[in-house]
Amino acid sequence: MSILRSFSAPPPEIIDDDELLQERVSTTVTSLLGLIGIEGDPIRSREHILMSTILSENWRKGASLDLAGLIHQIQTPPVNRIGVLELESFYDSKDRFALAIQLNNLLAAPGFRLWLEGEPLDIKSFLYGPDGRPKTSIFSIAHLSDAERMFFVSLLLNHVIGWMRTQSGTTSLRAILYIDEVFGYLPPVANPPSKLPLLTLMKQARAFGVGVTLVTQNPVDLDYKGLSNTGTWFIGRLQTDRDKIRILDALEGASAGTGKKFDRGEMDQIIAGLGNRVFLMHNVNDDKPVISTSRWAMSYLRGPLTRDQIKVLMDPIKSAMRDRPKDVLSTPSASERPSFGSAAQGSQRPVLPSGIPQYFMPSKGQQSSVEYRPMLLGVSQVRFHDAKKNVDETKDLYFLTPVTNDPIPVNWEMAKQTDIAMSDLTSAPSASAKYMDLPKMASVPKNYASWQKDFGNWLVRSQRMELLRSPSLNRLSRSGEKESDFRIRMQLASREVADEIMDKLRKKYAPKMAALDERIRKSQVALEKEKDQETYQKHQSTISLGSTMLDALVGRKVKTGATKTVRDYERARKEKKDIEIADDNLDSLRQQRKKLEDEFQGEIKAMAEKMDPLTEGLETVSISTTKANISIELVALVWNPGT
Repeated sequence: MSILRSFSAPPPEIIDDDELLQERVSTTVTSLLGLIGIEGDPIRSREHILMSTILSENWRKGASLDLAGLIHQIQTPPVNRIGVLELESFYDSKDRFALAIQLNNLLAAPGFRLWLEGEPLDIKSFLYGPDGRPKTSIFSIAHLSDAERMFFVSLLLNHVIGWMRTQSGTTSLRAILYIDEVFGYLPPVANPPSKLPLLTLMKQARAFGVGVTLVTQNPVDLDYKGLSNTGTWFIGRLQTDRDKIRILDALEGASAGTGKKFDRGEMDQIIAGLGNRVFLMHNVNDDKPVISTSRWAMSYLRGPLTRDQIKVLMDPIKSAMRDRPKDVLSTPSASERPSFGSAAQGSQRPVLPSGIPQYFMPSKGQQSSVEYRPMLLGVSQVRFHDAKKNVDETKDLYFLTPVTNDPIPVNWEMAKQTDIAMSDLTSAPSASAKYMDLPKMASVPKNYASWQKDFGNWLVRSQRMELLRSPSLNRLSRSGEKESDFRIRMQLASREVADEIMDKLRKKYAPKMAALDERIRKSQVALEKEKDQETYQKHQSTISLGSTMLDALVGRKVKTGATKTVRDYERARKEKKDIEIADDNLDSLRQQRKKLEDEFQGEIKAMAEKMDPLTEGLETVSISTTKANISIELVALVWNPGT
């Protein structure tokens, strides 16, 4: 991981929220000062206040810093006053230099090089692969010192919050943050840098579909606010009475918050009686806790990975990173290059008629000398509108195209879109600049009106907004959204739609299943009744037969007894037949119940196959524009200092 390559500016959702921004600044600075052995208090520490001011000033402007840039700004801060005091009175240059030296020593330390290599701290890349498929990322920090662990965990939690704030609210699970051995990061008394972001996640993450799972062997060492915001508990054997009392207090507080009754004595007895691999699951949404027993478990108890083992695991990944192709800027062929006028070494700025608008583009980087070339800038506002597809977006587009001495001096087909803004253009050139020759046609004011008309016609022909469409959800991607990002967004949307459909299916099948279950229950009762009657009738037949035989032996008349015996046997046969009928009826009802269950599962399976954003083929939707939806803001001559 490259976690100190830059202190990236947080997303706009955090920058626009003063409380969240200050929370991010405070934890970042506290963690960084902890690396150099300074316990920076946000109120009393000059170091903390100065570095917080520097980060706030840059991040509010959307600018990121690397460690070298932070060191330079500590020596020359972007502010002249802190609070009501002048900078030198608050923190003079000599002391600031000493702080800069400490940070520079950190940067210059041989072992610190590893903090500057590897993948950037990008939460989305930890949760999803390049193709949009979910993945698991594991961070091993066992080999780090306590200060380094605290710094990394705090930085990671802050980036998780920053990513979370850019997501939409949802009731479906989007991601899980799992922390093993959370001891020390959420203590009940102290306030380490990790505590505030972790409490924020415990309180707010569920609203964004982010689950937080914490594991510890010492619940007494966890902050009560964190415990009270825990929704689901898995409680195993507790080693001390202090741990048990702490857990009972937290459970009682959580139950009080939901308005549910809590039987402390009963819960105490349950926790005290837990055996090996037996857990008490307490869910704030359930009426009572549940005992859970793991069916099978195997552990080699190897302990944390060693440095050598981590190296073996990471070598293939590092090799792949080194072999990753770099971006290469292609050079146009001779036939693709526009024919410019020759560079007039030391030439003066040409004098143009007043009707020709001209501007100067800023030079890139530190250039000892600037050589301007003439180009045509077209600025337009293009609206892409399609009411049927619910698309209505307006874009500000900037295009640069060469001005040449060719028979067609301005060809908009060669225009390239640029990210320059109107605010970047100036009316004054760089000092001691050189100019390429200006083509003759660019000195004629009326040509610009013609080129503006050609620019508008070219925009109508060329501008399209390509969007992706999910056929199963009938939703379109956003402008500029990557396919992987669109598939990630559709995964959440499909789960939300699936949840709604599942609710409807349950409501559709629940009455039918309940009715069949009731008929099965009644049929079972009837079957048992018939069996009881058959047993009774068998007994009666046996008794009648015995009585008849006894009468015959003693010389009594047996005609009446024999008749009764025959009737009893007839009833017994009838009861047996009734049992067969009741049994067949029960089997029939059970088959109907199974068929209904198969139909229910079949609809669920069909829905899942139909709504799979990861595998479904996406369609491409092209939104064009019209002449009425194009507004030409500017067509002007610009001098470009680029090579």
